[in-house]
Amino acid sequence: MNEETTSRILRTLPREKMFYFFTSIGNYTGKSAASLKEFMDKINEVDVRSLEFHFYRGDFEKWIAEVLQDEELAEEVRKLRKFNPMGEVLRNQLHATVSKHLKQLTSKPSSAQA
Repeated sequence: MNEETTSRILRTLPREKMFYFFTSIGNYTGKSAASLKEFMDKINEVDVRSLEFHFYRGDFEKWIAEVLQDEELAEEVRKLRKFNPMGEVLRNQLHATVSKHLKQLTSKPSSAQA
């Protein structure tokens, strides 16, 4: 992954592109994420029902693929679905997946400084 792609994935998004957490249609939790880092943090904060609602609708990977333009992470999140995680197991697996990916993105040495 090149530096341009990495910085696009890690950027802070404008309000209209943020991820808004709901527990069901029309039931906003009051929480949103404007970046991948914020998304990872919110996974531990939001009601687990919100995670289940979005996860099984495919909302997370859709936002990750279309807005953050990170197909690699979207695919990792998609793969979790075959294990049917629920509750805290879902929270932990989702957080671990996003956290690991974020570490990979932020630990890569910048080629521009070489």
